[in-house]
Amino acid sequence: MAESKTEFDRSLAESRAEFDRSLAESKAEADRSLVESKARLDNIYRLFERSQLETDRFRAEFDRSLAESKAEADRQLSEIREEERIRSIKSDRRHREVEKIAAQAMRSVEGLSSRWGRFVENMVEPAIVRLFQERNIEVKETHTRVKAKRGNVKMEIDILAVDDTVAVAVEVKSRLTQKQINDFIQRLAQFKTAFPAYAHYQVYGAIAAIEIDEGADIYAYNQGLFMIKQSGEMVQIENDPDFSPVVW
Repeated sequence: MAESKTEFDRSLAESRAEFDRSLAESKAEADRSLVESKARLDNIYRLFERSQLETDRFRAEFDRSLAESKAEADRQLSEIREEERIRSIKSDRRHREVEKIAAQAMRSVEGLSSRWGRFVENMVEPAIVRLFQERNIEVKETHTRVKAKRGNVKMEIDILAVDDTVAVAVEVKSRLTQKQINDFIQRLAQFKTAFPAYAHYQVYGAIAAIEIDEGADIYAYNQGLFMIKQSGEMVQIENDPDFSPVVW
């Protein structure tokens, strides 16, 4: 009986000791888990704080970048508007300059036309009959700006001096060039097609000019044309007495 009680006490003591050990281990494990949980929570909190800071920093960076982009866009827009304003000013200035040049050119053309008109009306046309009668070409009357259009042939003669069997077509130029001489010769070749009333006439060609390119008068002479030049307040035929005109 005593031995049974002793065994029971020992067994109870061992069970109690095992229980205390298990309880201590459980408490230690719980404490460790609590510490780990707290550490994890602290870590999560720090991560959250860091994330918040990153979010705030990103937002601040975005706002700054947006402000800089807007400022740059405003600056570029301002530059574009300024360039447009300057281009508009330059365009207006060029337009005014072009208008000025055009006006000057028009005045020059009008002056040249007026000079040409005075040369024809006051000097050349009144002298034509006399000049060619002195060369034994018996024209009796003159007509200015004689025009014709027959088929594809269209022609204008500045001065036409005629009689019953002879005609002189006179081209008047403010400035005479070799090309203009060639053009006039081509027109003379079609004269009788344009003016069939003169089909049986002897037709001569003459050129009167205010200014003459170098050598153009000699070229006209060699092509069989009379050359009329201004001499003081009069005009005269420059061809020498041995000149032999072409008859068209």
